[in-house]
Amino acid sequence: MAWLILFSAGCVEIVFALSLKYNQGFTKLLPSIITCLSGAGSFGLLMWAIKSLPLGTAYAVWTGMGAVGVAIMGIILFKESMDWIRLLSITLVIIGIIGLKLTDNN
Repeated sequence: MAWLILFSAGCVEIVFALSLKYNQGFTKLLPSIITCLSGAGSFGLLMWAIKSLPLGTAYAVWTGMGAVGVAIMGIILFKESMDWIRLLSITLVIIGIIGLKLTDNN
């Protein structure tokens, strides 16, 4: 259950980071509301997950999910670079996340 909560926290973290782009310095109302709610939701879910997961593992997975998710969404939504070094780097973060999950006993 803790891993599902952590996965949810990572997904909400992606929404949070993307909403930062859309709120334009908190000048757009709806994206600004989404930023505040998703930021609080992501942190709340992370705090819930670390009640039963190791802090270092949970935090690394959470930040990794956010980084990978936002990088992929940047490619899709904002036409950011898809060069091989960027894609390799995203792949390495994913491998790291999988490795952390495999070494956890929960």
